[in-house]
Amino acid sequence: MSTQPVFYTVVGALSLSIAALFGAPGAARAAEPPPAEPAYATVRPLIAEQRRLVAPRAVETSEAVTLGGLPQWVSIRGADRANPVLIYVHGGPGAAEMGRSWPYQRGWEDYFTVVQWDQPGTGKTLRHAGEAANRAHLTRARMADDLVELMALVRERLGVERVILLGHSWGNVIGMDAAQRKPAWVSAYVGVGPLMNLAANERAQYEALLAEARRRGDATALAELQAIAPYPGEGEIPFEKVNVARKWVMAYGGLAAYRSDANFYFRAARLSPDYTFEDRVAIDAGGQLSVPALLPDMRQVDHTRIREMRFPVFMFLGRHDLTTPSSVIEPWLAQLKAPLKKLVWFEHSAHLAPHEEPGRFLVKLVQEVRPVAYHQ
Repeated sequence: MSTQPVFYTVVGALSLSIAALFGAPGAARAAEPPPAEPAYATVRPLIAEQRRLVAPRAVETSEAVTLGGLPQWVSIRGADRANPVLIYVHGGPGAAEMGRSWPYQRGWEDYFTVVQWDQPGTGKTLRHAGEAANRAHLTRARMADDLVELMALVRERLGVERVILLGHSWGNVIGMDAAQRKPAWVSAYVGVGPLMNLAANERAQYEALLAEARRRGDATALAELQAIAPYPGEGEIPFEKVNVARKWVMAYGGLAAYRSDANFYFRAARLSPDYTFEDRVAIDAGGQLSVPALLPDMRQVDHTRIREMRFPVFMFLGRHDLTTPSSVIEPWLAQLKAPLKKLVWFEHSAHLAPHEEPGRFLVKLVQEVRPVAYHQ
């Protein structure tokens, strides 16, 4: 079972290789199943049966498909093939969502055909294709190419012209890259806690943490945060500084609102019918592999330079998100030209809105995004 810092490395959109500090001990401990593994195995078939799609027009597949020459794991699930197709582009890098999506996704499947993709460098893709082959795919450009290939595959297999792209956190980087390359294939774009600009994100996060520490009168936090000034500074950000910032993001509910941890999210894959113990270990290993490999590309990210998109754009933001602060996203959306654009707030969420407010998240997808997708 991994330590919390390692898990946070995997999920945090901008963890900047904290895995280098905590990865080896965490990986060693993760080699043995937790004591409750037999109990998890007892529950998984019950969840699988509840999720089973039995309607005549349903689709339910989980398989490796070849993207860019690499076998990559994809699930496609939906109650009716006539529904719009939504591709979930997970965050991290390395935070595979497929095994963690079961608490909320079954509701989505009544209204959308949902595609989950374990990106190169994590989860089932890492486990089945091996580290060397995965490492070769860990560039922003290659992963955006893979996503374009996935869009093409889904369009052909499901017989649709356009798909909804949902980019969460880091997934927004390659999601927007792919959408910009193939705008005619996109019926709508949904950014969820999106990473738009690494440097701006880190500055906004640090300022928000200082303000919150002062508001709370938290002398310990304030001293630790002031000790890493200037943050992020110029050039490479030292891992020790990132670790301090992420510690207080977590403690102040900036990853999961009103919580000082996000174990409900980190541990969800334990009960997933889609994931074995070895697949779960590969999520943890995926963060340790993916973040350092993709860090140079992440430093160059600046999607705030995008001035126009040729498809509807929705930003789904958690009001309490300190991982990817909204102060970077709101000004960009205000100046963006698009056929339709809308900001949707989740008042009781931070960075994990699909998990934190699953009912409201589904309602907003159905009310706001689904009608647009049908009319494209």
